Amino acid sequence: MLGHDQIDGIFDHDVYGSDGERIGDVKQVYTNDESGQPEWLTVSTGFFGTKETFIPLADADVSGDRVTVPFSKDFVKDAPNVDADGHLSPEEEQELYRYYGRGDYDVSEHGRVTDDSTVDTGRDDAVRDTVGHDTVGHDTSGPTTDDAMTVSEERLQVGTERRETGRARLRKYVVTENVSETVPVSHEEVRIEREPITDANVGDATAGPAISEEEHEVVLHEERPVVEKEAVAVERVRLDTETVTEQETVADEVRKERVEVDGDVAGNDDRTPRS
Repeated sequence: MLGHDQIDGIFDHDVYGSDGERIGDVKQVYTNDESGQPEWLTVSTGFFGTKETFIPLADADVSGDRVTVPFSKDFVKDAPNVDADGHLSPEEEQELYRYYGRGDYDVSEHGRVTDDSTVDTGRDDAVRDTVGHDTVGHDTSGPTTDDAMTVSEERLQVGTERRETGRARLRKYVVTENVSETVPVSHEEVRIEREPITDANVGDATAGPAISEEEHEVVLHEERPVVEKEAVAVERVRLDTETVTEQETVADEVRKERVEVDGDVAGNDDRTPRS
């Protein structure tokens, strides 16, 4: 039996059956009115998880965020339909205990279960209809049945559930690349020009002393490449998702009841319903 320290942390935990299949997640925990001990939990089942089904906490095991109960998924889904409205009546609790194999309990004057016997973990779907005391099946001959037999069959109810399949992350990082650019540059060089004495320049040529020492200086220039950097926004990038719809075939086994007649019956032919 789970203690209060474990109960406080199991809400919304995944519940798995003895067959390893996920049944649903924990929604509520019910305690005994007299002892205050946790006694039942409800798990979301049914179409799209809209139904809450009761499971006894006896022999339930908690490991991390996973709760394992000693019953198969199909067995739990077929449990009596009891409203999870905050309190179980004595009649509802008796019905649930009979279904889960607790037929050896006593009921106190307040209508609560007082026996501490454990749930039979060895039962399966094939024997669950015979568990408990004074069980009467729909097709058992006796004072509680009429002269007709009910034929039932299972039908698949297929839905979808949304679950996480992976994650994508957009990350920006910096890389360094070598970039080459060609730019034209110029420089000045000294060139000697000679011109003869003519009538046009004779005045300038003879303006100074006839014989003297003299110097002339020319400043040379050149261009050099200059590099500057600037950060420029080039594009915007974001993550988005799109929904892709595919057709997936779901297959499972369903049970159907068939009727056959033994003995000499007038006009007896194959009356077995066909699917």
